[in-house]
Amino acid sequence: MEVVDGVAVKMSGNADHPYSRGELCPKVNRFLDRVYSPQRLLYPLVRTGSKGEASFRQATWDEALAMVAQQLQKIIDDHGGEAVLPWGDAGTQGLIQMNSLDRRFFAKVGSSRQIDSLCGATAKAGTALTMGTPLCADPMDVAHAKLILLWGTNTRLTNRHLWPFIEEARAKGARVVVIDPLRTITAQAADHFLQPLPGTDVALMLAMMHVLIRDGLINQDYIDRYTEGFAELSAHVESWTPERAAQECGLRAEEIERLALEYGTIKPAFIRTLIGAEHREHGAMFFRTLTCLPLLTGAWRYRGGGYSRSVGSYNSVNIDDSVFDVAGLIDAAGERRGLSMNRLGRNLTDPAIDPRVMALFVYNGNPLVTAPNADLIRQGLEREDLFTVVSEQFMTDTARYADVIFPATTQIEHLDVVPSWGHLYLGWNHPAIAPLGECVPNTELWRRLSAAMGFSEPELFEDDESLIRSAVHGLDFEALQREGFARLTVDDDVRPFVEGNFPTPNGKALFVDPRLSALGLPALPTYEPAQEGLNGNADLRHRFPLSLMSPKTHLRFLNSSYSDLEHHVLSEGEIYCELAPEDARARGIADGDRVRVWNDRSSLVVAARIPSDDQRRVRAGVVSVPFGWVGSRTQDGRTVNALTNDQAADHGGGVAFYDTLVEVEKV
Repeated sequence: MEVVDGVAVKMSGNADHPYSRGELCPKVNRFLDRVYSPQRLLYPLVRTGSKGEASFRQATWDEALAMVAQQLQKIIDDHGGEAVLPWGDAGTQGLIQMNSLDRRFFAKVGSSRQIDSLCGATAKAGTALTMGTPLCADPMDVAHAKLILLWGTNTRLTNRHLWPFIEEARAKGARVVVIDPLRTITAQAADHFLQPLPGTDVALMLAMMHVLIRDGLINQDYIDRYTEGFAELSAHVESWTPERAAQECGLRAEEIERLALEYGTIKPAFIRTLIGAEHREHGAMFFRTLTCLPLLTGAWRYRGGGYSRSVGSYNSVNIDDSVFDVAGLIDAAGERRGLSMNRLGRNLTDPAIDPRVMALFVYNGNPLVTAPNADLIRQGLEREDLFTVVSEQFMTDTARYADVIFPATTQIEHLDVVPSWGHLYLGWNHPAIAPLGECVPNTELWRRLSAAMGFSEPELFEDDESLIRSAVHGLDFEALQREGFARLTVDDDVRPFVEGNFPTPNGKALFVDPRLSALGLPALPTYEPAQEGLNGNADLRHRFPLSLMSPKTHLRFLNSSYSDLEHHVLSEGEIYCELAPEDARARGIADGDRVRVWNDRSSLVVAARIPSDDQRRVRAGVVSVPFGWVGSRTQDGRTVNALTNDQAADHGGGVAFYDTLVEVEKV
């Protein structure tokens, strides 16, 4: 970071970092636009108009804190602590600013607990169903692979730093195969692309297993030594012929045969996926099934083989965030209830929720844009009896409904340690500039709120460096500060399952596990169509025949962090839906027409994009509306998550964003 007279003037990557190699990803390469935007919130605000119209006046910190403390105490006195609900996400990345003193503050208040996760938890849990652990291969080891399957991940856009390692492998002769319901920019760069119907991936995996076993393309020694249930799995997939899976997936049987043959014969074979596929009714089953493939072939024995998703679980080697939970702060009356962050709309509007949520704290996130079933969230935020406190950097869709807004620092204005999900290094986040205006880090907000509430426990006021030092262990702390990053204390050659050692009851990976029935899951990897999917409920499918995808697509605002900044959003045009030409013709829709995308949850007016056959990214039956737009930039103030499904995933606490059916009509 180049700083002149206290002003950050240039942001650049660290060329010495082994993973990023000096390149900034799309999420941060224009970050100073955000820091110094004239739209930035710099002072506390108090609502003066109706909820949603964003009418506020500037207040002092003392006034705003006193107002929150008074309202919060009254709600606790009248309804109990569980009438208070925190909703925090990952908008500000980092060990302590994302989640530390907030846990202590809300434990002291006795609030409801936020549970579940919009991203990551189901992938983690699904992986562990087979292997007993969420740990997997080091993504950087893809450079050693000869076959790379990028399954449901748009690496060139959303995981940009990994792509050079893939190109390194290609330069040595590796083949890249992309499997995705959308023709992404990654698919366009692949050696081979398969485009199954949304939500049918498990059927494809079962057919691959059928071919691997049928043709003897398995590593029987690895199976015998380190797995359990192979006989049951073999019998289970016998009926999953390529022909059967082809009908379910909308592929050709020969495509499936070729994929299985390549996976069974080219070594090392590396499977890379991320969190997109978890956003389904059967999201955990995707990962449960996918992890069986490298077990069958013994791919874990090779560097550059195996399976890789987020490596965030490795952070526990050097980070213990349980220190942020202080038992003495929790009311002795019993465990506080949990309310899912994925169903915020239901939590705010369902009369069966007792006690009713009367106070909502939102920080590190913008649920009206990022959470599913957003119109129901809006209904909840409109409640006059709901007291809403938001900590934010901008006037987001959610912040417009706040009663009090506190101004939050950006990443370059506060101290933190940043764990990674994409590589095995911790980053030191030193404040490059002083906070603008009267912005404060999240940790300071919780300290000030604790003081305003009259709390006195010292754990509520711990300073930032002390919080970090209490959680980070086993590393040279001074070297981390000096160098700016440090590798986790794991081996350079990360191959966790060369000799099995799976942390299951018998040390073996589990093709079959009867215990899963207690979780409502089948003992074996099993394909089931989603109720709200193209192969699901017939009545619903008749009314809403198109499967909605909401991918990250835009280069100038990969997520919602930049989509309210005019010079970023204008370069992307307007929000749109992309339809296959045959679906558009059937509805009398031409390129550029205004169309209504709708279902029982909501509707959204957008522009239609109908590409030529050689440019199309969606197949028949699928419609794509990109994620990242904010309501102030759309015609009707809604975004794609007004339409999406908030049904819980099968396991792990995720949510079925992508199992959403819609219809499209010209307006």
